[in-house]
Amino acid sequence: MSPTSPTPQVWPTLRAHDARALIRFLVDVVGFHETVVYGDGDRVDHAELAWPPGGGVMLGSMREVDPATQWSPQPGTFGAYVVADDIDAIHARVAAAGAEITRAPHDTDYGSRDFALRDPEGNHWSFGTYPGAPVGE
Repeated sequence: MSPTSPTPQVWPTLRAHDARALIRFLVDVVGFHETVVYGDGDRVDHAELAWPPGGGVMLGSMREVDPATQWSPQPGTFGAYVVADDIDAIHARVAAAGAEITRAPHDTDYGSRDFALRDPEGNHWSFGTYPGAPVGE
């Protein structure tokens, strides 16, 4: 993220059986930046990863369902679309690292260049150049 990028205000969240390994994959292979990681040993209580052009995700180790909220996402059930400029470079980097590519780079009928992968926990990540429709004023 650039110094002028606003702090994300919507945080997609996910859980992992091996959160530290997932963090390493998302940072070292995909290109997220590690912002904070709290926890002891193999356990990750809370982590924030920033996507350089903006936005980010929060994640942590799998834990029992919180009885107060009845909420605990299961590993491998997450999906995200990540906007990026150089789809082919990201694809080349993750493919060279052995990532499971679920959809090769391709051009869409709405003008985006996309590809998709599955992370080591089974989550689905799509990367594309489509930034979304402009927000009305």
